[in-house]
Amino acid sequence: MTGRMLEGIERILLDEKPDWVLIYGDTNSTLAGALAAAKLHIPVAHVEAGLRSFNMHMPEEINRILADRVSSLLLCPTALAVDNLAREGVTQGVHNVGDVMYDVALYYRERARAASGILKTLGLTEKAFALATCHRAENTDNPVRLESIVSALAQIASDVPVILPLHPRTRKLLQQFGLERYLDALTIVEPLSYLDMVALEQAAKVILTDSGGVQKEAFFYRVPCITMRDETEWVETVQLGWNQLVGADPERIGAAYKQIEHFVACNSLAPYGEGIASEKIIEVLISTSLS
Repeated sequence: MTGRMLEGIERILLDEKPDWVLIYGDTNSTLAGALAAAKLHIPVAHVEAGLRSFNMHMPEEINRILADRVSSLLLCPTALAVDNLAREGVTQGVHNVGDVMYDVALYYRERARAASGILKTLGLTEKAFALATCHRAENTDNPVRLESIVSALAQIASDVPVILPLHPRTRKLLQQFGLERYLDALTIVEPLSYLDMVALEQAAKVILTDSGGVQKEAFFYRVPCITMRDETEWVETVQLGWNQLVGADPERIGAAYKQIEHFVACNSLAPYGEGIASEKIIEVLISTSLS
């Protein structure tokens, strides 16, 4: 799949002849775009550069590192991302611009409240339900970890409703591993639109997730987050008290849920910028192109 993307992107780049290729994040398409541009000697600007989980078993970690290595501009979301690159000997073309996801969160925060009817549709009361997501391969491909997670969610559902937008791949693996019985205790919904998801995130009492993006959105909206992974790229959310890493241990997940009122340790610090990352990225691209 990555190879086919590389071929397709290369054809577009040959036709369009851009001055820059702007890539974002850590997906396979990010890596394909980076490699296609580098092979054609088109400069690459990597948005969300410098993030590290330090887990080379994650395909996203490989994508991040390789994308950073071929980028001329490394547009970092945090000071820690800048430090990660410096430890790897990368200091040229590095800029701390803030996190574009924070820009998006600020822009859509009130729009989601106004436009989404998901709370009414699901019969939910604000701050009286938990929102969960589970899709990462390290959890879903391992039947022991997957059962631990869904059993913990089922236990939490005895206290508050647990809303689980179920990724198709996760649903398939739950069926394959014979774990569907745990879903009876949960409120299962189909994957949601962005505005519905943002509305649920803001209204939730707690968020339980293995998603990097959802971790950040929980932080942006100041909702306690329990991260069902062994590590996170967004260590600032943990350091500032809004996020706990619990792995796939059902006892740790349950214990963290019981302590969510103590998560909110710090309100004042803003490690992801001021909500103007996109403006800073444009300024860096223009100034670099003119120099």
